[in-house]
Order: sequence, then structure tokens, then C-alpha cells
Amino acid sequence: MEKKFIGAGLLAGLIAGIVSFVFARFYLEPVVGKAIDYESARSAAEEALAHAAEPGGHTHGEGGELFTRAMQENLGAGIGNVVFAVCMGAFFAVAFTVLWSHVGSRHPATDPRAVAGVLGGIGFVAVFAVPFFAYPANPPAVGDDDTIGERTGAFLTITVSSVILAIAAVVLASWLRPRIGGLVSAVAATVAYLAGIAIVLAFLPSFSEVPGPVRDGAGQVVFPGFPGDVIGDFRVYAIANQVILWTVLTVSFALIVGAMARSQATDRARAVSVPN
Repeated sequence: MEKKFIGAGLLAGLIAGIVSFVFARFYLEPVVGKAIDYESARSAAEEALAHAAEPGGHTHGEGGELFTRAMQENLGAGIGNVVFAVCMGAFFAVAFTVLWSHVGSRHPATDPRAVAGVLGGIGFVAVFAVPFFAYPANPPAVGDDDTIGERTGAFLTITVSSVILAIAAVVLASWLRPRIGGLVSAVAATVAYLAGIAIVLAFLPSFSEVPGPVRDGAGQVVFPGFPGDVIGDFRVYAIANQVILWTVLTVSFALIVGAMARSQATDRARAVSVPN
């Protein structure tokens, strides 16, 4: 059965990856294109400003791209979305297998689709929502190259911490449920999870690296800062993309697992009805 769960997770991840890529291609990629255009225009403005300040200098033309923009936003983004979603599907299946081995053995009447739905909600919050709240996604051209290592480390720290704390919260809720009831135990586990996240965030750095306007020696603006609407659109579509991915992943997995459960129940019924 565990292998079937893994297969269900991989298939659900594949479906979710394809659907999320279609959304990203038509909504998120155009915003990324605007950010890339801004980055190119800003670099040209900075280079022209430096050339004007040093008339004897010369500009450096950029080398040709190894991969065209069209290839990046189609093939590259498609493969990236699908691979990420399939990996999430595999992790989802492993988590479901562990959770179902506990819930299914103690509460045989529990619908596996409900367990998958709860797991999907927890996964979305722990893997995406909390890390995104701490460090919102930014389009290209936003962020200092000198701090990329620090930003990556901080994001990975809050993501791993969020997942570990979410697992601990589920264990806590399961332990408290027979003692204080399901609702109260869920609330207590949620409060404990949020408190843990707050403690982790208190020790992590914050970043504010949106490019401001380019100014000349006299302080005059020669090129505007990064457009706020592009950042806003990028983050909204990034959230929507992840909502779609996790929703499709969870629903697909739940439907597959539900079909597996019905098939297993039918086989058992047939085995019982067959005379010895």
C-alpha cells in the first residue's frame, strides 16, 4: 500500500505541476518579463551615467544569452514547475503514509480523503505560507547580489523550522486530543506552532532591498526605482500559483486515494462473499 501511496503522490504532483505551470505561463511570466526589462534598462542607464562621468571609458556589451527568454519561460519554467510539484507530491505521499498509519489504525472509519485534505492544508501553511510571510517572493532585479547567501540561508531556516514545528504541532495535537478534546487540542497545537515561528523569526534578519532610483552626481533622478506594481503583481500571482499547486495536488491525491480505498473495500467484500 505504501508504494501505491507514493505512486499516487507522484501522479498528483505531475498533474499539479502541469496546471500550475499553465497558470504561471500566462500570469506570472509576463510580470517576470517586466522585471527583466526593468533590470536591463536600469543597467543601461547606470552604464551611460558611468560613461558620462568618465568620457574616456568605454561600455561593455553583454554577451549573448545561453538560453533565450522564450526557452526560459516555456521549457525552463515548465520543467521547473513540474519537477518541484512532483517532489512535493512525493513528500506529500510520505507524510500521508506516516499520518495514515497512525490515524487509520486507531480510527478505521476515518475517510482517507479527509486526512489528505487536512495534510494539504498543513503542508501549504508550513511549506509556503509561513516562509512567504517571513520573506515574500521578489521578481528579478530585486535584491542585492551581496546578500543572496544570507537571504537564502534565512529562507531555508524558516522553511525547515516551519516544517519541523508543524510536525511537532501535529504530534502535540494527537497527544492532547484524548485528554482535552479535538478542538481544544487543535487550538493549543496551533498556538504552540505560531509561538515557535515567532521565536525563530526573532533571530532571523530582515531584508529591504528594492532598488531605488538612479541619480546623477547632482542628485537628479535619471532612472526611476523599481515599480511597486510589478512587485505587487508578482507576489499576488506567486501566491495564486502556490494555492493552485497545493489545491490540485491535494484534491488529486485525495481522489486517487479515495478510489484506492473503494477498490480495496470491494475486493474485501468479494473475498468475504466467496464461499469456502
